[in-house]
Amino acid sequence: MQAVESGTPVNIAATAVVGKVAGTLIGFYINSVGLGATLVLSHGTAAGGTAITGTVTPLIGWHELKVYCPTGVYATIAVAAMNVTFFYAAG
Repeated sequence: MQAVESGTPVNIAATAVVGKVAGTLIGFYINSVGLGATLVLSHGTAAGGTAITGTVTPLIGWHELKVYCPTGVYATIAVAAMNVTFFYAAG
């Protein structure tokens, strides 16, 4: 498998699908975050997929997380508002 260096930006502000098909998550940029907001990433296109991360409370800024996701990626944002841009390369 070839290393992926770039991906399509996907911006979300609530729980949502990040990638609907197999691909590589490059990382994400937290644009804004409310007090106590948490993020959980999982494989698949719906809640209940296999966890990629535990529950994290990310800070504003870039977070590298290179992981191949054979069934897509789902992001769960909980507790408070968060705006995050994921970089995802399908394929």
